Amino acid sequence: MPELPYSDVDQYLKGRRAEAIAPVYLIFGEELLYKSALDRLLAALLSGSKKSLNYDPFDEGETRMGQVVERVNTFSLLSGPKVVALLDSKIFFAQQDNARLVEKIREAFEKKEMKKAATCFLSLLRSSRVSLDEIGTADGLKRAGLEQESDRGWIEPVLAHCAEKGLAPPAEDEDAAGILEKAIAKGFPKGNHLVITADLVDKRRSLYKAILNAGVVIDCSVPKGDRRDDKIAQEAVLNEKLTAILCASGKRMEKEARLALLEMTGFDLRTFCQNVEKLVDYVGNRAAITLEDAEKVLYRSRKDPIYELTHAVAERDVPRALSVMASLLSENMHPLQILSAITNQIRKLIIAKGFIESPHAGRWEPNLTYLQFRQAVMPGIRAYDDALRDRINAWENGEQPLEEEESAGRKKKGKISSDLLMAKNPQNAYPVFQTLVKSEAYSKSQLIEALACLSRADITLKTTGQNPRLVLESAIFRICGRFTPDAG
Repeated sequence: MPELPYSDVDQYLKGRRAEAIAPVYLIFGEELLYKSALDRLLAALLSGSKKSLNYDPFDEGETRMGQVVERVNTFSLLSGPKVVALLDSKIFFAQQDNARLVEKIREAFEKKEMKKAATCFLSLLRSSRVSLDEIGTADGLKRAGLEQESDRGWIEPVLAHCAEKGLAPPAEDEDAAGILEKAIAKGFPKGNHLVITADLVDKRRSLYKAILNAGVVIDCSVPKGDRRDDKIAQEAVLNEKLTAILCASGKRMEKEARLALLEMTGFDLRTFCQNVEKLVDYVGNRAAITLEDAEKVLYRSRKDPIYELTHAVAERDVPRALSVMASLLSENMHPLQILSAITNQIRKLIIAKGFIESPHAGRWEPNLTYLQFRQAVMPGIRAYDDALRDRINAWENGEQPLEEEESAGRKKKGKISSDLLMAKNPQNAYPVFQTLVKSEAYSKSQLIEALACLSRADITLKTTGQNPRLVLESAIFRICGRFTPDAG
């Protein structure tokens, strides 16, 4: 039986009769893509009322494998095909993959997807052979790989959700993969189908080979690397989803807005699609989505409150900065963390000023469009960073720093981690563009004074008993107000 890429699913299903559908499918890779492939497969097999009556989905974290096998071997009460689905399966996960499970729980919790977080949590406990009672102990946390302080915030809410919904890890099958493999080799009643969805598979496992021998594997994975071929594959998937949403809504997106969307979102398919849908809703009856629309909607839709705070400071928006700062304090964020975030933003703006004043700035103007910036200014930013790397190399080696002209013609020596670079990731140019635009709200002397102001606030917070909120408010007023730098 075949192994298909996600792009061939429609062609595979086109005109295929239900009896020609394979008895078992494994659909794996990018979550949004494998869910889309599952929906298309179900549409080909089931229609109307049969989809609700002849479709039996299971969450593996809450189900024993024996139950799934029993159900797929049971005849349907109604005529026609029957589909049993094992959703978001961790059947290919091993103990060493638990770190990935923990990451999935964190991501789901942060997005307030409690059902998904609970399902992954139960899978983690099952894999680690830890009970719900044991997870409250130091030994249980250690066995489940949950010793990081950052995990403390979600464990209690997820446990509470499991208790509220009556969820618990099922009794462990002795060999879940072996049970499933034997069932696939034996075969299912005619018209019954098993569909397994997963984000991770191990093609070396005998279970994978058994599925491929008896059925069809649909590969929905997308490379996550930074190589050129990886980026091309990622952009192809994003553009496919973008085109589908725009066509369905009757909208079009200007080239600059499309580039900004791709770079601001990165390869996060779910967030990308949500952002496109927000843009479609935002423009209303207008047919075109512009760069200005993308900037307004995507910044407003960011959920990171620290980002909101630093963005407000960069724009000298005192009311918004004070509001977000108060919210962060009410959520028990440490005042020094808030101060550090503001300090990092001011440093970025100072670095931007350094570039603007350098010979590399070339055609930079604050009214450039993003497309013009990419073409005319980004090469200068790369040259500026290369020259800076050479200077840092020279300083670290005790050498005389090179002149700008010499540095520009010299190759980079080694990889240097430095917060002084304009573009840490030159492939993602949009944040650099925004930093340069924001820097125009301040003069260089104002930014230097802002840094001094933050240093004074840091000393005050660490050495006095003053109210942290008042200290931070004073710093924000001082920085974002239209002040004149202190003399001397």
